[in-house]
Amino acid sequence: MKNKGLFFAFFLAILVLGSCASRRTVLQHPEHGKSRTEHTPARGAVPRSGQMYIAQYKDIAIAEMNQYGIPASIKLAQALLESGNGTSYLAREANNHFGIKCGGVWEGKSVTRPDDHVRDCFRVYNDPEQSFRDHSQFLLRKRYEKLFTLDKNDYKSWAKGLKAAGYATNPRYPELLIDLIERYQLYQYDRPEMSYAGKEQREEKVEEIIQEKESTEPPAKKDTEELKSAVAMVIYEVKATDTLFGISQQQQVSVDQIKQLNGLASDEIFVGQLLVISK
Repeated sequence: MKNKGLFFAFFLAILVLGSCASRRTVLQHPEHGKSRTEHTPARGAVPRSGQMYIAQYKDIAIAEMNQYGIPASIKLAQALLESGNGTSYLAREANNHFGIKCGGVWEGKSVTRPDDHVRDCFRVYNDPEQSFRDHSQFLLRKRYEKLFTLDKNDYKSWAKGLKAAGYATNPRYPELLIDLIERYQLYQYDRPEMSYAGKEQREEKVEEIIQEKESTEPPAKKDTEELKSAVAMVIYEVKATDTLFGISQQQQVSVDQIKQLNGLASDEIFVGQLLVISK
């Protein structure tokens, strides 16, 4: 009995020591005394502000998709880019999430901001939903007509088609949209047509809207360049040796500006990440 008691005590001691050692190994960083998870973010992790933005506006994007056929993923990715995850001045103060200008025919409220000129006129919306709807109306033009023949869940073709139609001047604009869509898994909000007949019906409806706008809108409103400048952002791809501070020095912008444009909550970045430097 004595030997059995000693053996049990010895066995219990091993379990306790092993458990303590295990906790030290998992929780204690060997150099900094912090957990490894605090220092090693998962590759492709998305900023919290971006997730909050998507949660807030995904239903609006889905509603617009169902009505006009613009993939919800595309609309959300464009909004994330152009509004800086909702942190831009226009998004905060004017509910303008896509940078659409007055265009000489806007009768609502407006605000002046430097863009192509020192005092460019931008539309002020009553709420973000109105901005998302106006973005759909902006795309319902002859220039973008071919896009509406694509499937509602074909975000890759939409991204490439927007660039080809002149929406953006940066050659990597499609890649940036696709990167955002796949990093945030925005494709989960896209839905294909239920049937070919449904797709055909939606295409005919969109075609009628575009033709009507062509015949009734004044020339000033037809000119898309007056309504919105092509997105001409500078994009940087993160390399293995890069730090956010190093990129800011190289690109001659502040760290805060990069973080705001990309919705970054910390200085952590990963190889291959596409960062918007300026726009």
